[in-house]
Amino acid sequence: MSSVTAWMNDTIVRDPAERRIMAILVVITVALVGGVLAGVIGPRFLLFQIALVGMYALLSLGLNVQWGYAGLINFSVAAFWGIGAYSAALLTAPNSPLGLDLHPVVGFLAAIVVSALIAILIGIPTLRLREDYLAIASLGLAEVIRLIILNERQWTAGSSGISGIPELLGWLPLTDAATTASVVVVLLALTYLFLRRVHRSPWGRVLRTIRSDEDLAEALGKNSYRFKMQAFVLGSIIMAIAGAFYAHLNLYIDPSDLVPLTTFYIWIAVILGGTGSNRGAVVGAAVVIAIREGTRFLNDVPAIGSLGLDVAPLRLLFVGALIILVMRFRQDGLLPPKDELIWPSARKEADDQ
Repeated sequence: MSSVTAWMNDTIVRDPAERRIMAILVVITVALVGGVLAGVIGPRFLLFQIALVGMYALLSLGLNVQWGYAGLINFSVAAFWGIGAYSAALLTAPNSPLGLDLHPVVGFLAAIVVSALIAILIGIPTLRLREDYLAIASLGLAEVIRLIILNERQWTAGSSGISGIPELLGWLPLTDAATTASVVVVLLALTYLFLRRVHRSPWGRVLRTIRSDEDLAEALGKNSYRFKMQAFVLGSIIMAIAGAFYAHLNLYIDPSDLVPLTTFYIWIAVILGGTGSNRGAVVGAAVVIAIREGTRFLNDVPAIGSLGLDVAPLRLLFVGALIILVMRFRQDGLLPPKDELIWPSARKEADDQ
């Protein structure tokens, strides 16, 4: 009961602006549920969108560990996402070039191990240098990974992609969409709770010190290189887990999925939500998916369709406009991390005083 009380105290929104944002999110959620009940939105479509939001939220949380916690500029989100997806697909799909047909759990474990090894290899020569070196190296890594997957056909099936990827937990008496949505919600909840814990821990405080002033952290006796390596590897593993989940969600993967636009979307989600905020990373991912997927149907709106304009391709314009608005009125993002850094017990003591 005490843990439940602590969680409730932790999730209380005290900033009036944040309360309005949360109220808007609640209204949107109620509208979606109402749309399903009214038959306007298909349940399967909504569940797929929930799974997609969960996957993007995992990617945003992974980047938030690297950039929001430690200040590491990683432009290879799509690469680590692809590493996770291909690790799962190659090991579990019966018709993959490897033909191993292993259990999905093995694919997830392989995604974790491979992503951690690659993160260490890219981090060893770059994390001791200035931030821009990691940015350049990670950008190059993303393209190298994509080209390797595209050209090494004997190992990755090349541009043909890998199909026949098995579903997750197919033995459950649920629909495919409900199963995948349930799995990603569990993965997201576990990841969020874990990161919330470590964000407030001494480890998280050291990372925030490194992000603000690395020389100060070194003067306090902290090995900033070791802490940055830990943050980089942890974030990369979370991204790979999201990729492994996507492989079992989409049941097909090919090199075209590893485009830099995915990295762009995740950076937008983290900035929109609030750099360093776990809550913000999740909300930012939901906003990006809402714009990206919702604009597909703008042409079906009678008022817009009568104008003869093709509005759907303008989704990136809408995302850019949203960034401008947030930076104008909420420079710290929709849900900045200030409340996340306070333990519920400490907040209760302050309120009592």
